[in-house]
Amino acid sequence: EVQLVESGGGLVQAGGSLRLSCAASGFTSGFTFDDYAIAWFRQAPGKEREGVACIDNSDGSAYCGDSVKGRCTISSDNAKNTVYLQMNSLKPEDTAVYYCAASQICYSDYTNFGFWGQGTQVTVSS
Repeated sequence: EVQLVESGGGLVQAGGSLRLSCAASGFTSGFTFDDYAIAWFRQAPGKEREGVACIDNSDGSAYCGDSVKGRCTISSDNAKNTVYLQMNSLKPEDTAVYYCAASQICYSDYTNFGFWGQGTQVTVSS
């Protein structure tokens, strides 16, 4: 089973930047990191889970959600089995727990992802 571990969250001032990491391991049945799509979702208290970004490691296609377009870059380091989410120009409304998730391809609906990390808290102060 695939295991995902997020890191890099913390407290940042509005306008600042963070780089979140999602380290993947536990690949089985002949599958590797390159076979998966890795997505980032976030969930703020009392809010719906929201798609942030996704990268399909099979072809490198990368996407950012509407709420973070222009402020988001998702990338993969295949040698390290790690996906990064670079967030710039952070706003207080970016405050949430950020989760990474793995699936076969990039989906916007979080219910299509079968593997999840534990989450990392991002807090943006005003």
